[in-house]
Amino acid sequence: MIEVLKTNDPVKLSYAVALLKESGCHPQVLDRFMSAVEGSVSAIQRRVLVPDDEAARARGLLVDIDSPPPPPEGWTPEDGESSP
Repeated sequence: MIEVLKTNDPVKLSYAVALLKESGCHPQVLDRFMSAVEGSVSAIQRRVLVPDDEAARARGLLVDIDSPPPPPEGWTPEDGESSP
């Protein structure tokens, strides 16, 4: 098993696991209990691991996980407005 993600963000963790499962990877989340025991200290991050032979594909899927989503089709910025 190889670690492909380490985070304290529950939304990012959930999204990453769903994305990996949907693509056929077999993710395992470790340190859930230790992370919960530590509470809000955020000292221990949860880790997502995948089997060795799925690591390259999993890393490729997670490369843009921190990037914002693209704007909707046909969206153009107006003066003074930010992206949706």
